[in-house]
Amino acid sequence: MKVRYLVLMGALAGLTTVGAVTQFGFNQQTAQQPGVAQAAPCAANPCADPCAAVDPCAANPCAANPCAANPCAANPCAAVDPCAANPCAANPCAANPCAAYPCAGNPCAANPCAANPCAANPCAANPCAANPCAAASADLAIYSEGGIAIDGTDPVAYFTENAPVAGSADYTYEWGGATWQFSSAENRDLFASDPEAYAPQYGGHCAWAVAQGQSAPTDPDAWRIVDGKLYLNLNNNIQARWERDIPGNITKADANWPEVSETI
Repeated sequence: MKVRYLVLMGALAGLTTVGAVTQFGFNQQTAQQPGVAQAAPCAANPCADPCAAVDPCAANPCAANPCAANPCAANPCAAVDPCAANPCAANPCAANPCAAYPCAGNPCAANPCAANPCAANPCAANPCAANPCAAASADLAIYSEGGIAIDGTDPVAYFTENAPVAGSADYTYEWGGATWQFSSAENRDLFASDPEAYAPQYGGHCAWAVAQGQSAPTDPDAWRIVDGKLYLNLNNNIQARWERDIPGNITKADANWPEVSETI
């Protein structure tokens, strides 16, 4: 009896062992083994190369991203960044004469003293920075005393009133390195519009002296307008001598002035 009991128990134990192997064998055989290739969860990731497409931003390729880490979180197209906001949307060069190539040539050539037409231009360098107008009122060897040109006489009045008229400190204009005074705002503005048309020849120095290759001060009362140009002389006596040969003296003075002006 005891022997039959032990044989029965042994048989039951064997069946239990076989069942266990059968029950769990599938899991052990199908468990991941080292070196066995697995199906890549990102194999169908539309973000694999979003820059390869013509427009990677057309439809968000990461919308159905099977990769939880979202490899597209950082822009994979950073170098070109087709999805970035268009920096040219406002086009700061829209009205810019330099638009084609903002640093090419000088867009201020037509009017070098105008306000910078490239003010809104991304070009850092201003093509007008050299200020071509800076030398417009450079020193011109003007005859002056205490910085006041031709003894404070209004140069425009010689033309408009046919006489020397004292200027006023209330109406002045800086030109040629000297202060010019005028008898009215109107005369000042006329002079400012075209200084060379009203300023005396040879910077207001004596016309006779310059014809002799020298320089000398002038008297506002010793004057004469010839061919639309104002000439002053040292005094009335020198004026009379100059008038003996006005064309000849003017020709000689014109030739001498560049050198004479360098000595003043």
